Amino acid sequence: MRERIVAAIRKIPRGKVSTYGAVARAAGYPGAARQVVRALHTSMGLPWHRVLGVGGEIKLRGDSAFEQRLRLEAEGVTFRGRRVNMSQHEFKFPRPKATRKR
Repeated sequence: MRERIVAAIRKIPRGKVSTYGAVARAAGYPGAARQVVRALHTSMGLPWHRVLGVGGEIKLRGDSAFEQRLRLEAEGVTFRGRRVNMSQHEFKFPRPKATRKR
């Protein structure tokens, strides 16, 4: 599970963001947003700042929230108040190809 979540996070390009729930769905585990949080906490080298709460909200607090916003702004991500402008910056994971049943 963790490996698929990490792989999904690594697909989010510079200047784009995703939500914990969307990452979980892209990894094949809908409803496993908490597992995404766990993977972010236990994995090094991930673009952690590109993963947000629902609606583009930074869920971290204090200095971590400030750092996340700075990192996103450095990548050209824009905000509307405290939320990322998701209409411009949300990364849409590719849908898995449908398999034919025989």
